[in-house]
Amino acid sequence: MERRAVVTAGTGGIGLETALGLAARGFAVTVVGRDAERGARAVERIAAVATGGEPHFMAADLASLADVRALAAKLAAEGPLKVLVNNVGAMFADRQRTVDGIEATFAVNHLSPYLLTESLLDQLRAGGPSRIVNVSSGAIRLAKRTFDAVEPPGGYYGFQWYGRAKLANLAYTLDLAERLRGSGVAVFAADPGGAATEMTNGTMSRPTIVSPALRPLWPLLRRMFERSTAGPADLAARSSIAAASDAALDGRTGLLIGPEATPVPASRASTHPRTVQDVLRLSRELAPLGEGR
Repeated sequence: MERRAVVTAGTGGIGLETALGLAARGFAVTVVGRDAERGARAVERIAAVATGGEPHFMAADLASLADVRALAAKLAAEGPLKVLVNNVGAMFADRQRTVDGIEATFAVNHLSPYLLTESLLDQLRAGGPSRIVNVSSGAIRLAKRTFDAVEPPGGYYGFQWYGRAKLANLAYTLDLAERLRGSGVAVFAADPGGAATEMTNGTMSRPTIVSPALRPLWPLLRRMFERSTAGPADLAARSSIAAASDAALDGRTGLLIGPEATPVPASRASTHPRTVQDVLRLSRELAPLGEGR
């Protein structure tokens, strides 16, 4: 049986490097993105290293819940799935809303992978043993840890809201691992550690991405940001590739794979019962699933 893998936001940066790594390991990779031309270029590069089935591109705007549902239906129609890598991520300099009227940082970084994953669980079970990999971030360390509502109180600060959305997704990821334990579907988070990508270029140089309380530390934070976004995307993809394919992780689940492609401790906030409860409630309210899920 063909070993199918899906990588969202897989037409460039860390996602493309992840797709290349999985294709070289024998997976038939489908990359998801918004731009068909970029998709075609990505497929050409992936095909050049593929040792398994042919790569494909599927178009979807992952900021749109309707697009995510349509994407899930197309992927489900193709049968069992071995690997799902939710690589999509976005940080915005200014507050934005999606076509669904939801704050964009939370929608793209958490709701999109949440909805796609939940919609493909049957295909992942059928492809078992299979793996789900949700890409995380060190930005979680500066996140506001309240999820009473989709938007935290106070002003909009891009880096911290990005970290908060990634915290929500990590809490969901670790809870999902326990829910699926013993099902044949392993669940991992992967922290790439940072790289020079379209998401980080430019945005990380503005002090307005952190709250006023942190701006006195801006010179230190900026140097930290510059170091964390200076590496190449192929190195940053190591954690995702390992989480998706490393045989050393067979039989394991619920781990955060760090930038060195080995397990590292997850944020304590990601397993706090109140955080998990509120994240799941928000997810189900904002991105409702079909009957029986």
